[in-house]
Amino acid sequence: MALNSEIARVTERIVVRSRDARAAYLRKISAAASDGPARAHLACGNQAHAYAAMGPDKDALVQARAPNLGIVTAYNDMLSAHQPFEAYPALIKEAACKAGATAQVAGGVPAMCDGVTQGRPGMELSLFSRDVIALAAGVALSHNCFDAAVYLGVCDKIVPGLVIAAATFGHIPAVFLPAGPMISGLPNDEKARVRQQFAAGEVGRDALMAAEMASYHGPGTCTFYGTANTNQMLMEVMGLHLPGASFVNPGTPLREALTVAGAERALEITALGNDYRPAGEVLDEKAFVNGIVGLMATGGSTNLVLHLPAMARAAGVILELDDFDAISAVVPLMAKVYPNGLADVNHFHAAGGLSFLIGELLNAGLLHPDTSTVAGDGLERYTREPKLLDGALHWLGGAPQSLNDKVLRPVRDPFQPTGGLRELTGNLGRGVMKVSAVKPEHQVVEASARVFDDQEAVKEAFKSGEFTEDVVVIVRFQGPKANGMPELHSLTPVLSVLQGRGLKVALVTDGRMSGASGKVPAAIHVCPEAAAGGPLARLRDGDLVRVDAADGRLDVLGIDLPARAPVSVDLSANAEGVGREMFGMFRRTVGDAQHGAGVVV
Repeated sequence: MALNSEIARVTERIVVRSRDARAAYLRKISAAASDGPARAHLACGNQAHAYAAMGPDKDALVQARAPNLGIVTAYNDMLSAHQPFEAYPALIKEAACKAGATAQVAGGVPAMCDGVTQGRPGMELSLFSRDVIALAAGVALSHNCFDAAVYLGVCDKIVPGLVIAAATFGHIPAVFLPAGPMISGLPNDEKARVRQQFAAGEVGRDALMAAEMASYHGPGTCTFYGTANTNQMLMEVMGLHLPGASFVNPGTPLREALTVAGAERALEITALGNDYRPAGEVLDEKAFVNGIVGLMATGGSTNLVLHLPAMARAAGVILELDDFDAISAVVPLMAKVYPNGLADVNHFHAAGGLSFLIGELLNAGLLHPDTSTVAGDGLERYTREPKLLDGALHWLGGAPQSLNDKVLRPVRDPFQPTGGLRELTGNLGRGVMKVSAVKPEHQVVEASARVFDDQEAVKEAFKSGEFTEDVVVIVRFQGPKANGMPELHSLTPVLSVLQGRGLKVALVTDGRMSGASGKVPAAIHVCPEAAAGGPLARLRDGDLVRVDAADGRLDVLGIDLPARAPVSVDLSANAEGVGREMFGMFRRTVGDAQHGAGVVV
């Protein structure tokens, strides 16, 4: 199938826009690769330090004739998604040994759980943790002892931070090894119902706690289609996972076999062999376009509208919001996974999962088929599924049709003809909305504004019964410069209750919403942010605001907004406590949201 003309057009404009940056990047990684295995050029004292604890592997490391894998791990056992990584280094080292190679844990990176910090001060460090992770991985790889790297990470900021590091060290091949989703627990719609009942005061905290514990109940990624699982989809569609690796549950023989196979493949694609695949060549313009296509086709997390531009810039590729909007216009929504539907990611995987979805998108000309991946040339490999047959790993043809059309549909019969995100522009700035979970009748809201400077004030107004009419809730001073751009996911139950009462409700903010949010229309990531004097800082209670996802507009009506002076608020409370003191430099130097809200790139 010929490539869709709009996908080709968007790709070409990204190539043109990125030409100078990408050329400089490729020169940089080519120069880094030109001397061969870096550890061979280290002084004897440098090498002795690096190999001192490696026991029987010392001789192989000194000779530098076989690859040495660097393991960058985000393991901790507070994150359910990352707890399985505890066992991965031993598996990887054993696989390397059997292949006549070596592996070392190069370093660890922090990994925070947004589920723990939702609505808490720690959430103000969440977005910045992506850049800390990239920096920490950079420190790990700076020892220059590795022929390839394997990255152990799953969740919200961890994978984007690791990709930024992998791109920065783009002369080194990179394979990402996932941990997989936890098995299904309490259905997501039931969890959401209890949350709304608690917000409305209909049930107590004991019922809320019981529901939450039944939802998040074991090792593995949370099963809704939020940022963590969107990350896993991206790593597969962009060719950094082995085919079919994303959504295999932890603690299973297939999961272990894929981990071993990932380590083996990382050894095969180093510069010491004949299939050298540096990460920087995998992470090209086509790979990022494919990632955006996957995001739209699955109704993925809005957080990736922040992360993909930051990841791309690390590889010399420049993405803009209108690229997302243009791709969304031609890519159908093929998946309904909570919060877009009732199913969880295990149901999506069972229905045919990514192998079916990728095959459909390839056949429709909506994905670039000719990309380089860690598995080999061409994305067609990712239409196959991994299977264990007599203890051996094989990749076989995927499901020829969806096994559950309530969860996963073909291109010819999608849930909706366009993708999951819309760019919104107007006199209030530029933002995005996740429309895949918002019913059409809720996608246009014109109502008086209620303006708040933090999310707690919204909750207090709700408890006081102040929302009795249609309303556009403005939550400003939540951008990266103001307070690190926390997710405002804890507002979802409140806004959902109001919408459920028959009110027209929308949220407009320069902050973020979680990947688990979406049933209430939310214009998010609005730029310029209020702390930079953006239009939201000029709004007042009672202004008539129109949020229009159908036409892609975000406007205040009948107001000469530039004639008003922007308000300023005291943000000192966001500058200290729970480690926020250490991130003042990040708040001062961070870029704007539409370009990824990056610090290190």
